[in-house]
Amino acid sequence: MFAVVKIAGQQFRVQEGDTLYVPHISGNNGDKVEFKDLLLHSADGKVSLGADIKAIVKAEVVNSLVQGDKVIAYKQKRRKGFRKKHGHRTHYTQIKIDAIA
Repeated sequence: MFAVVKIAGQQFRVQEGDTLYVPHISGNNGDKVEFKDLLLHSADGKVSLGADIKAIVKAEVVNSLVQGDKVIAYKQKRRKGFRKKHGHRTHYTQIKIDAIA
């Protein structure tokens, strides 16, 4: 049994017991979260799409704040003395899928 769920504008294929990193969600370690925006649900060989889906994905927050890799954007114009450096680290939340009910 699996489902495709939409979390913070991104689609994730999940199964029970999966651990994944999603864009930052508010909450602390151990909090329970539910995702109701399912795009596809497959159970017992039957596939449900769109408005036919009645399932909910239940998950637990394992780690509330995980920082991604450092990304650096660098711009320079030659012979002009222009240099600009920007960087950031994206924040993620680690969740564990408990059930698809």
